[in-house]
Amino acid sequence: MVSAGLGVWKLLRGIRQLELHRLILALIIFCLLSMAFLAYYVSNSPKIKEAPPLPFSDCGGGGVMSVGDSTGGTGGGPGGQRAPLFLPPRQGRLRQVKAVDNSRTEPVVLVFVESIYSQLGQEIVAILESSRFRYRTEIAPGKGDMPTLTERNRGRYALVIYENVLKYVNLDAWNRDLLDKYCAEYGVGVIGFFKANENSLLSAQLKGFPLFLHSHLGLRDYRINPSASLLYVTRPNQVEQGPLPGDDWTIFQSNHSTYEPVLLASTKSSEALAHLGPSSLRALHATVVQDLGLHDGIQRVLFGNNLNYWLHKLVFVDAIAYLTGKRLCLSLERHILVDVDDIFVGKEGTRMKMLDVEALLNTQNKLRTLVPNFTFNLGFSGKFYHTGTDEEDRGDDMLLRHRNDFWWFPHMWSHMQPHLFHNVSVLAEQMRLNMLFAQEHGIPTDMGYAVAPHHSGVYPVHSQLYEAWKSVWGIKVTSTEEYPHLRPARYRRGFIHSGIQVLPRQTCGLFTHTIFYNEYPGGSKELDKSIRGGELFLTVLLNPISIFMTHLSNYGNDRLGLYTFESLVKFVQCWTNLRLQTLPPVQLAEKYFQIFPEERDPIWQNPCHDKRHKDIWSKEKTCDRLPKFLVIGPQKTGTTALHSFLSLHPAITSSFPSPVTFEEIQFFSGLNYDNGIDWYMDFFPFPSNVSTDFMFEKSANYFDTEVAPKRAAALLPRAKILAVLINPADRAYSWYQHQRAHQDPAALNNSFHAVVTAGPSVPRDLLALQRRCLKPGAYATHLENWLQHYQPSQLHIVDGTLLRSNPALVMEGIQRFLGITPIFNYTQALTYDDSKGFWCQRMEGGRAKCLGKSKGRKYPEMSPESRSFLAEHYREHNMELLHLLNRLGQPLPSWLRHELQSTSWS
Repeated sequence: MVSAGLGVWKLLRGIRQLELHRLILALIIFCLLSMAFLAYYVSNSPKIKEAPPLPFSDCGGGGVMSVGDSTGGTGGGPGGQRAPLFLPPRQGRLRQVKAVDNSRTEPVVLVFVESIYSQLGQEIVAILESSRFRYRTEIAPGKGDMPTLTERNRGRYALVIYENVLKYVNLDAWNRDLLDKYCAEYGVGVIGFFKANENSLLSAQLKGFPLFLHSHLGLRDYRINPSASLLYVTRPNQVEQGPLPGDDWTIFQSNHSTYEPVLLASTKSSEALAHLGPSSLRALHATVVQDLGLHDGIQRVLFGNNLNYWLHKLVFVDAIAYLTGKRLCLSLERHILVDVDDIFVGKEGTRMKMLDVEALLNTQNKLRTLVPNFTFNLGFSGKFYHTGTDEEDRGDDMLLRHRNDFWWFPHMWSHMQPHLFHNVSVLAEQMRLNMLFAQEHGIPTDMGYAVAPHHSGVYPVHSQLYEAWKSVWGIKVTSTEEYPHLRPARYRRGFIHSGIQVLPRQTCGLFTHTIFYNEYPGGSKELDKSIRGGELFLTVLLNPISIFMTHLSNYGNDRLGLYTFESLVKFVQCWTNLRLQTLPPVQLAEKYFQIFPEERDPIWQNPCHDKRHKDIWSKEKTCDRLPKFLVIGPQKTGTTALHSFLSLHPAITSSFPSPVTFEEIQFFSGLNYDNGIDWYMDFFPFPSNVSTDFMFEKSANYFDTEVAPKRAAALLPRAKILAVLINPADRAYSWYQHQRAHQDPAALNNSFHAVVTAGPSVPRDLLALQRRCLKPGAYATHLENWLQHYQPSQLHIVDGTLLRSNPALVMEGIQRFLGITPIFNYTQALTYDDSKGFWCQRMEGGRAKCLGKSKGRKYPEMSPESRSFLAEHYREHNMELLHLLNRLGQPLPSWLRHELQSTSWS
C-alpha cells in the first residue's frame, strides 16, 4: 500500500515537472514571437515625426562696421566694436592706387605649392578648376630657377599664388627681383597664405615689407570690411558670430597706407595680445589684408590662415577677380534649377502627403520672392501613381490638382534603366506609356527635358535612348552627374550629342534615404555645414548654372528639400551679391552653352575604366572592340604601306574599311567623332583572343590635328602610337603631287615653288594648299602635342626612308615595340617589285600583290630652288626634332641625320 502510494506520488511529480517545462518553453516562444512582432512593427510603421526643422530665417549678426572710425574703443558689444586705426581713410588713398591692368598677360594663374600633396595647394587648385580658370602649378623654389614668365613680349601669367607666402618673401635676391619686376611691369598681383605652425614666432615682421605678423591666436566674431576695394561677390554687411576654429590664426598689423584690411576679428582671450598694449584687447584685427601697391607698385592679398574656413574661400574668389581686373571672374548671375526626381515612386511611408504638397507650394511661393521664376521641376514615372498609403495617394492627387504650378519632366514609365533596352522600339513604347499617363492627367509634355533613371544611357551614350527621347518626347535637354565622371564634382561638364544638350547635374547631399533631419549621415550639423559655406554653397558660388538632383522622399517626412533650399537661398543672399534666378531647362541649356561654348563637343572616354560607367553601359557592348594601337600619320609618309604590312601579321587585325575614307576611320580628327564610340567600335571585330589579338586603325590626319591626341587618349589611354616620318620637304612635295592627281585647282594652276613660297595675300585656296603642304612637316610640334597625352614609352617613330628600303627590319622593330610574340618573318612575306619601285606582298608562286595605282606614283624631281627653300624653312623644326628624339632616347631617322649634316655643311 505504501509503495503504491509512493509510485502515484512520483507519477504526479513527473507530470507536474513536465507541465512546468512546457510552460517555460511556451513562455520563451511567446517572448520571441513578441520581439519579432515588435521589430517588424517598428521597422515598417511610419516613424513618429518630430516637427520639420525651420530654415534659416534671417542673416543675423551685428551691424555694418566702418574700418576707419576709431581705435579699439569700448564699443557697445560685438556688433558695435570699432576697428583699430589700421590705415588712413580709404577715399584719400584710392586716388593713388593704379587700376589693375594685366591685359598684356595670358589669363593663366601660376600657383606655387609646397608639394603636389599639400592640402592648401589642392584646395587652391580645386577652386581654380571649379571656376574653369587655367593654371600651372610649380613646386615653390627656394634657390631654384623661376619658371619662364614671358614669351614674345607677353606675360605668361595674370596672377601668382603662393601657398606659403614665406617662400615668396624668402626667395633669393635674383629670383625675387625677377618676379617683382615682372609683376610690376605686367600688372600682375600676388596672393599669399601664412599658416602658423609650431616653429612660427609669436610676432615677426614680414621680410621686406612694413607689415607685422602676430600668430598662434584664437579669434572670434569675424567681420568684413565694407570699404575693402576687392569685394565683388562678397556682401560686406555681416558678422559671423562665435569663435573661429582653431588657435593658429595670424593677424596683420601695419601703419603703412598701402595695407587695407579685408576680414577682421576679435581675439578670444584678453591675454593674447597684451604685449601690444591695452588698446589691442578690444580691437578688431585684420586676418586678411590687401596690399594696394603703394609700397612697391605690386598689389597683393595676404591671408593669415589657409582656406579651411568658408569665408576665406569667398574672399579668395574675390581676390582672384580683383587682381586680374575681372579677367578671371564669373558674373554675379547664378541660375539654379531644383529637380525633384521619382514623383510617384517610393516606398510606403516615405512619400508626400497632402500637407507635404501644401508645404511644397508655400515654399515655392516664398522662394519666388527671393529667386525670380523659381519653380520646382518634377520628374515622374506614371506606373507608380497611387501605390502608396491612402494618405500618400491623396498627396499624389493633390500634386496633380496643382500640376500647372510646377514644371514636369519624364523618367521612364516603369523607372527602368534605358541601357537595359537594346531595341529602340521597345524603349520608345515604354516612353509612350508615360506620355499617355501624362496626357490623361493633364501633365504638361512640352518642356523638352528628361532625366533617365540612374542617369543610365546618357553617358556613356546609349544611342537608342537619344533616338527614343527625340521621337516620343521631342527632348532637347537632359542632365547627368556622370560626365565625365561622378567625382570630383568640380570636373562635371556639359556636352551636346545627337541634337540633345546634356547639362551637368549636381548632388546636394539629399538622397532617397536622407529623409529625417536628426538622422542625416554624420549628424544634422553636416547638412547645415554644407549649406552655410560648405559644399552646397560652393557649388552655387563657383558654377553659373546648377541643376540640383533631389528626390520625392526629401519633400515628405522632415521635408529636408524645403529646409535645404530655403536655407541655402537665404544664406547666399545674406553673404553674397549673387543674383539668383531660375530658367526652364531648354532656356537654361541655351544659357549654359553661351557661357561655355567650348563644352559643346564631348570627349568620349573608355566606359570600362569607370565601374559606375560600366554598370550603366549595355551588356551587349565590350571595350575589347577598341584598338590597341594607332598609326597616326602624317599623310604621304608611307602609312598606307605600313598599314598593308601590318595587316599581313597573323596576330594583327586592322579596322574594317570605310565606304567613304577607305582604310582610314578618321574618328578622332573630324566630324565622325560626333557619331560616338558605338559608331567607332562597329569598325572593329570581336577579338577571338583579347590578350593576343592586336587590333589597330590607321588615320594619317591624326598626326597634325590638334584635338586628336586629347580625344584618342581619353578613349584609348593605354594605346601605343606609331608615327612615320620622312624628310618634310619630300612629304610636302608628295602632298602637292597628290592634290594635282586629284584635280585640285590650286595645285593644277600653280607650281610647287609658287605654292610653298606664297605670301599671306594670295587666294584662300592657295593658302589652304600651302598649309597642308607645310604644316604637317613641323614634326616636333605635333609630337609634343601627342606627348602631352601619352607617355614617351607609348610612342614609336618609324623611319619612313628605312621602311621603303628595308621594311622587314622596320617591321621587326615595330613588333618588339608592340610586344607581339612570336616575331613574324616579314622577309618571307614581302617581295620587291621593280615596276612599282617598292615592296609588295609575296603571294603563292612568287607573285607580288601591290598597292593600287595611286600608290608609288612617279612624278618629276623637285626643283633645286624649292628644295633649298624647304631646307631653310624646316631647319629649326628639324633641330627641334633632333632635341626631342634625343630626349626620348629614340634613334634618329636616316633622313634627319643626312639633312642636319647637309644644313651644317652649307
